[in-house]
Amino acid sequence: MDDLLQFLAACISEDRRHVADTSDSEALLDSHLHILDSIEALANDYSGMPDPWDGRTHGLTHALRVLAQAYAAHPAYREEWRP
Repeated sequence: MDDLLQFLAACISEDRRHVADTSDSEALLDSHLHILDSIEALANDYSGMPDPWDGRTHGLTHALRVLAQAYAAHPAYREEWRP
């Protein structure tokens, strides 16, 4: 799961750089940033769980895999991450 979290962190950073360099519609950019913040928050929640058998582990794992599908066209995306 660590590799998926690292992949998501890299994609989020890349997206934030892209958003900062883009002068498209401000509303679209703002909403995209909120989505990135939400994905990052879920990844941080997962990373911060002291017990890997915490009752939330399964749900967070699934959510992160679903969200990672947005990056399925990225060359570093792995098919094993599909939910």
